[in-house]
Amino acid sequence: MATNPPALQRSLFVFALFYGGMVCIAGVLGNKLVGLGPVSAIGPLIGLEPLSVEAGIFAFLLLVALSSAVAELHGTQMANRLVRIGFLPLLISMALIELVLHLPAGGGMDPGRLTAFETILGQSFRMMLAGLIAYGTSQTLNVTIFSALKGKEGSRLLWLRAAIASVLSQIVDTVLFISISFYGVFPIGGLLVGQMATKVVLSIVLVPALIYLFVGIGRRLDGTSAEA
Repeated sequence: MATNPPALQRSLFVFALFYGGMVCIAGVLGNKLVGLGPVSAIGPLIGLEPLSVEAGIFAFLLLVALSSAVAELHGTQMANRLVRIGFLPLLISMALIELVLHLPAGGGMDPGRLTAFETILGQSFRMMLAGLIAYGTSQTLNVTIFSALKGKEGSRLLWLRAAIASVLSQIVDTVLFISISFYGVFPIGGLLVGQMATKVVLSIVLVPALIYLFVGIGRRLDGTSAEA
């Protein structure tokens, strides 16, 4: 006798769609470096240029919070599966970008716009490889640390687990991406320190609030209540 497959929980469906979109847009946003006001002012205090960070960090912090929220609501195994599935839209978007870059431009396209398009979206194989390795490693590490820190406190220390996991995974992400992308091209010490400092501050400030938001949305979508 055939049995009906288990229903997909609404929060998992919504978060998976959102996750796939953030995976694709993170690399595009990363083409711009942004200074972050008070965070940028830290640089001169530690002997560096005013700190800036690639704008893709905002999408990536959403990915961190989403994967942690899925781990909280649906378990570590499901969160790691989400991270692995995230490679699919990432790889397909990269392949489509390469295809479009190699197709001839239409005769009516403005040359300046074509140059800007190719400059923004044209990445070396080394940077694409760095992005894939950094994404998979840091996101898996985030889920692993977040889940390992969960004890008997229920949701009371959710903010702390989220912050610790995000900070450590962002440090690893920065080291992997910058080292693979730029080692041997130019000195990367200052860039590493600046990027890590900025990402650590953003992880502490933004991720705890984001994970409470996503966990709350997920429980509302699924019709479940918070842990006692």
